[in-house]
Amino acid sequence: MTKELSTLSVPSPMVTRMGNGVLSRLTGALRSGAGQGLDLARDIGVHTAQTIRALSSLGAMRGVVVEATWLALHAVLYPLGTVAQDLRPDGPYGHYRTDDLPPQQRGLVVAAMEAAGTPIVLIHGVADNRSAFALLGGALRRRGFGVVHALNYGWLTALTGDIRRAAELLGTHIERICEQTGSERVHIVGHSLGGLVARYYVQRLGGDARVRTLVTLGTPHQGTLAAYLLPTRLAGQLRPGSPLLTELAGPAPGCRTRFVVVWSEMDQVVIPQRNARLVHPDLVIEEHRLPDTGHLSLAVDARARHVVVTTLARLEDDESPTGLLPHPRQPGEPPAHRPSARVHHPH
Repeated sequence: MTKELSTLSVPSPMVTRMGNGVLSRLTGALRSGAGQGLDLARDIGVHTAQTIRALSSLGAMRGVVVEATWLALHAVLYPLGTVAQDLRPDGPYGHYRTDDLPPQQRGLVVAAMEAAGTPIVLIHGVADNRSAFALLGGALRRRGFGVVHALNYGWLTALTGDIRRAAELLGTHIERICEQTGSERVHIVGHSLGGLVARYYVQRLGGDARVRTLVTLGTPHQGTLAAYLLPTRLAGQLRPGSPLLTELAGPAPGCRTRFVVVWSEMDQVVIPQRNARLVHPDLVIEEHRLPDTGHLSLAVDARARHVVVTTLARLEDDESPTGLLPHPRQPGEPPAHRPSARVHHPH
């Protein structure tokens, strides 16, 4: 009996090789994971140091003050923003008289009736609500846009959120807005995650048939290292190189939506900050870079508001009177190019 147990306790050469192989693969995986962790920590350290150096400038100090001030004000406005906004299909233009309108509104209505009548949909970021657009929404209405509607998506949280599902619900809401306003197309302004939800709707769900312009403010188009701080499905979708971001980087021939990307060199949520840039060979992209604006205050910064308002008010040379591109681009056909622009403080 003792001899049999002793014989069984000695592993065969095949078992030994299999065990060594498993151990080798496990060791390799652990080393790879550790290496990735070290690379991630190194990247975070580098970009943290860059941010600290950037904060030494006078403009950056101003940006910090604006960010802190808006954070405090936003905390007061946040409870009011939890109430859903009613859609006003006619806006202030339920008639064709313009003599009662302020001069600035009258100018947009007379010069660009279609632009003034195109609904603008505002989509906030994660853990936020429509109060994020308190200043921007007012600026758009003062400029003369008749229908400015801010969405709340309380069903999308850091714990249970899913960008694909959010994009589907956004599409349903856009269809409802078009039906109620009689408009064929809309503009979208998305802050942070809101811009990525809208981009998925445009690129992957046929939303380019409805969205004329998508403006993104501080949107992590290429992911953010900050997403590694949360072990949730939504955070996983926001990590650089995630399957969702890889899907969005795929071909999008004939996309009819123009993209306006506003990002900041001092964004403390999108890390590295350049990941808020949108680079895609099939998309028409106009880029604006701010040097000293925090992530939250991108929706209230005067320069960013100016970009949004003027961009949505002007008629693009490469669009037909109906607001559509003259023809869908074919695969391999180069997209229209717009140079990157640095946005300076307005005087």
